Amino acid sequence: MDTQRKKGVLEICVLALLQREPSYGYRIVRDISPYIEVSESTLYPILRRLEAGDCVSTFSQEHNGRLRKYYRIEPQGKEKVRQFLSEAEEMRRIYQFVEEESK
Repeated sequence: MDTQRKKGVLEICVLALLQREPSYGYRIVRDISPYIEVSESTLYPILRRLEAGDCVSTFSQEHNGRLRKYYRIEPQGKEKVRQFLSEAEEMRRIYQFVEEESK
């Protein structure tokens, strides 16, 4: 997959996952990996970008004697997911067109 397209899709996957509940980096990687390849080194810049864009916020919570950084989706992040989903039907039509014309 094209690197830029993958970054955009990963952002949406992270936001979609965080709609369920706040989460932390390693768990986000584990939960998304069955659907799209992602590593922690790819994820953390995405999380920083989403935080800078007010799409996610962070908080720390103790786990086994250590502080763990959690990410929580914000209203702007929820709006990005809604916008992505509203564009999904248009993308399906484009993919269908390209597929049909490539036969």
